[in-house]
Amino acid sequence: MPYVNIKITREGATAEQKEALIAGATQLLVDVLGKNPATTVVVIDEVDTDNWGIGGKTVTELRAKK
Repeated sequence: MPYVNIKITREGATAEQKEALIAGATQLLVDVLGKNPATTVVVIDEVDTDNWGIGGKTVTELRAKK
């Protein structure tokens, strides 16, 4: 049973976008590894930008500078 964990920042991804991520990740495993889509698990974790850091700074801080 494949398990895929997608982490994105919590910035308003729509339900439709999440559905597309789940379908796409599942199809990738089917196409590349021949996995059964019925037993493929995809989980999306949304992380607050205050809790996601890049280069020693939070994403909140980095986005505020743009």
